[in-house]
Amino acid sequence: MAAGIAIAGGAGLGLAGNALFDMALNPRAKHSIMARINSGEATGTDMSIFASDPSRSAARAWFDEAKRDISIAPRDGGVLHGWRVWGHGVVPAPDGHRSPESSDADHRYLILCHGYSGRPSDLSREAHAAHRRGFSVLLPAARGHERNGDRYVGMGWLDAYDLLAWIDALVEFDPDARIALYGVSMGGAEVMMASGLDLPPQVRCIIEDCGYTSVWDELAVQMRDLMHLPVSPLLDAAEAVCRARAGYGFREASAQERLRSARVPMLFLHGADDSFVPPAMLDAVYEACASPVKERVLFEGAGHGASSYVHPERYAMIVGDFLSRHL
Repeated sequence: MAAGIAIAGGAGLGLAGNALFDMALNPRAKHSIMARINSGEATGTDMSIFASDPSRSAARAWFDEAKRDISIAPRDGGVLHGWRVWGHGVVPAPDGHRSPESSDADHRYLILCHGYSGRPSDLSREAHAAHRRGFSVLLPAARGHERNGDRYVGMGWLDAYDLLAWIDALVEFDPDARIALYGVSMGGAEVMMASGLDLPPQVRCIIEDCGYTSVWDELAVQMRDLMHLPVSPLLDAAEAVCRARAGYGFREASAQERLRSARVPMLFLHGADDSFVPPAMLDAVYEACASPVKERVLFEGAGHGASSYVHPERYAMIVGDFLSRHL
């Protein structure tokens, strides 16, 4: 009888693990968060908070007009899509490389990585501001998001490897590129998770805003605070499912650990009133970072991903100064 109870309990945990995985990470599951967003039944976190901002609306209109498709072949096959807007004076040659006729002499490129349940256009405001400063901008869609909905959500971990391919595409286009990485929330975790990989010398600096320490830590916060569910053993079960179906584990997907191998200058930003990714994670990732050049800024009164909206002038000054110094 005890054995039967154990088997039933194990089966129940397996079902619960699959349900949690589908809800959070499978865009093709009927009742997943991503499926509801893609069908219009729900709105992504980023858009629901900032949709009424006038500067965001104007930037979105610019982005919709200026964006052009760009794609890569990731290491596990298939195609991943994103958007790009070349800077003023950047002329592509017929062979797909940057033309020698390009008048732009700065060769500055910014890759912007969006958050969970969002899409590249969520960063239209940042892309527009960078483009006006002479940057070319590249905005990949994360796995499981927008046109990449045929993949499981990578929570920044799988996306960090994809980011290497996006970087290689820019270097192939322009070997003299000077590249900065910028990510918010899951995108912030993504650029931190990429920081300890073998980045080419064209990557000059990284900016992360409200990224989490690890996928495990962040999902544990959401289970306790939003779902009011016990972390153990449910998250362990979902991790086992994720490892089997998506090829990664929540604990190994750690920005904190990757930062121990970081070498490029890093800027860490966070809102003091962030209830989605606790501000204590800012201190944890900053302390873990091995880069000889690193800075952190906490924005009082700002919630998750809202620092640039609560303190727009200060935020723009800090980010702009950091980019100027390292690009």
